[in-house]
Amino acid sequence: MTAVIETRGLTKYYGTVRGVDDLDLVVEKGEVFGFIGPNGAGKSTTIRLFLDFIRPTAGAARVLGLDTRADSIEIRRRVGYLPGELAMYERMTGREMLRHFAALRRLDGLGEAVEIAERFDLDLDRRIRSYSSGNRQKLGLVQAFMHGPELLILDEPTNSLDPLIQQDFYTMVDELQEEGHTFFVSSHVLPEVERIADRVGIIRRGRLVVTETVAELKAKAVRRLELYFSEPVGDDAFAALPSVRAAVSHDGGRAIELTITGSVDPVVKLASRYEVERLVSRDGELEEAFLAYYEEDGRAR
Repeated sequence: MTAVIETRGLTKYYGTVRGVDDLDLVVEKGEVFGFIGPNGAGKSTTIRLFLDFIRPTAGAARVLGLDTRADSIEIRRRVGYLPGELAMYERMTGREMLRHFAALRRLDGLGEAVEIAERFDLDLDRRIRSYSSGNRQKLGLVQAFMHGPELLILDEPTNSLDPLIQQDFYTMVDELQEEGHTFFVSSHVLPEVERIADRVGIIRRGRLVVTETVAELKAKAVRRLELYFSEPVGDDAFAALPSVRAAVSHDGGRAIELTITGSVDPVVKLASRYEVERLVSRDGELEEAFLAYYEEDGRAR
C-alpha cells in the first residue's frame, strides 16, 4: 500500500496549550480514514498542519508523498479541502466563487462543479449572502470535489446538511473511493464516520488514543438494549452470553435491560426463542439486526 498521509511525531503547541502531541499516523491510498474526537480535541489543528496553514512545534508530515512545508502549494493544488469553518465571498454568487477557485486551480471551466451542484440541489446563481447554512455547506463541498482531487480532506462535512443531502454525500464518497480516491474525514459524530470509513483514529486532548478498523471499533462498542416479552423470561441465560456485560430484569421478568459489547448475534438468537413484543435501543444497526433475523427466520412481527 502507498501512504497518502504520513506523520511522525507531529506536535503543535500554542504557547503552553497543547494542540496535537506526538502524532504518528498513516493513511493509505484509496481508503476512507475517519478522524474522530470531541470539539477541541485537535482535529482541525491536525488538518491545518497537513496543509501548512500552521507550522508544527515538532515532528513532520508528508501528504501525497510531499513535504507539507516545502511543497505546500503543490499539496493544496492536488487536495480537495473543506474547512470546518467556512469563510466565503458574500457578494459573489456561488458560480462566481467556483470560477475563482477554478482559476486558482488552473481548471478549464468549472470542472465537475455544475454536476455536483445539481446533485446537491444547489442554486449557483444566488448571492452567497442569501444562502442558508446548509447551502453554504453544499457550496463548500462542491469546491472541494469540483477538480476531482486524489485526496479529499473534509472537516465536519455534513454540518447543516439535511438527511437526504447527507445520503447523497455518502454515495459520492462511495463512488469516488471505488475510483481510487482517498478521504480523510474529521468528525465528532461516530455513526457518520462508521457509515463511510474503513479505519478510524480517535483523538482526545491532542493525542491519538486508538486507530482501528470500523469492524474492530464496533466489536468493542458498548450497546444498550431493552427487550419486552409477552411472558416472564429469566435473565440468567442472557447474562451468561459472552457478549453481555450486564442483564437486569424488570416487571417480573417481562422486561430485560442488556448492556452488550461485541457481537449481538448471540443475543438476537436467544431472544428469538421468545415472543418479543418490543425492543428499545438508540442503536439503529442493532435494531436492524433483530429485524433481519426475525424476517429470515419467518418470525417477523
